[in-house]
Amino acid sequence: MTSRQVDLNSDLGESFGPWTMGDDEAMMDVVTSVNVACGGHAGDPTTMADTVRAAAGRGLGIGAHPGFADKEGFGRRVIPMSTVEVERLVAAQVGALAGIAALEEATLTHVKAHGALANLAAREDEVAAAVARAVRAVDAGLVLLAIAGTALERAADRIGLPVAREGFADRAYTDDGHLAPRGQPGAVLHDPDEAARRAVAMAEGRGLPLLSGGWRPQEVDSICVHGDTPGAVEMARRTRAALEAAGFTIARFAS
Repeated sequence: MTSRQVDLNSDLGESFGPWTMGDDEAMMDVVTSVNVACGGHAGDPTTMADTVRAAAGRGLGIGAHPGFADKEGFGRRVIPMSTVEVERLVAAQVGALAGIAALEEATLTHVKAHGALANLAAREDEVAAAVARAVRAVDAGLVLLAIAGTALERAADRIGLPVAREGFADRAYTDDGHLAPRGQPGAVLHDPDEAARRAVAMAEGRGLPLLSGGWRPQEVDSICVHGDTPGAVEMARRTRAALEAAGFTIARFAS
C-alpha cells in the first residue's frame, strides 16, 4: 500500500427472525466498515435497521451485502440466474438497505457482494458487469468493495464506479488469485495470530497468501475479518492490534 492506513471490514446483520449469527455489537467496536446482509442470504428488515443504527452510531462505513436468495445455504451455493436476473437481484437488495438506511437517517457508503455471488463475479466478466451496473444504477457514488485483482474490480473500473480492493485475513488463495474453496484444507484460518500476521503482510503490500505457499503480489485497501466464524471477535481484535503495532492507522475506506 502507498499509505499507512487500512480499513477493517466485517459482514454483519446476518441474523433473521429468531435465528442469530455472530456478535455484531462486539465486532463493531473493532472494525471500521460493516457489510449488512440485505435479506438474500440472511437478514430481515428489523435486523437490517438495528445493524445500520448501531453502525451509524459508531461512525462506521455502512455497506450493502447482497447475495443469492438462499438462506438455507447461507448464500454459499450458486443459484443459476441470467445476468439480467443478477443485476435485478443486486439492485433490489442494495435498494432495500438504502431504504432502511434512510429510515435510520444513515447513509450507505459501499456495496460488497456475498459468498457465491462474490466468487462468481470475481471470475466471470458478465456477472461482474451485472453487479457493477446494478450498484451504479442505485447510486453511482457507492464504492464497490471487490475481491482484489478480480473481474469485479475491473468491471467497476470500466464503468467509472469507485472501487476498493479487499483482502481476507482468515482465508487462503489459489495461485490465480481467487479465494480457495472453503472445503479445501487450509482455505479457512482459525488461528487468530496467523490471521493477524497475514493481515499485516497484506497491508504492507506483500500480496495475497497462497494455499500452495508463497504470496501473489496485490495491494489491498480493506481487510475482511469474517463475523460468522468461531472466535471471530478475538481474531478481529488481534488483527487490529497487530496492524496498529505495525504503525497502521485503522480507518474506513469510504466516506
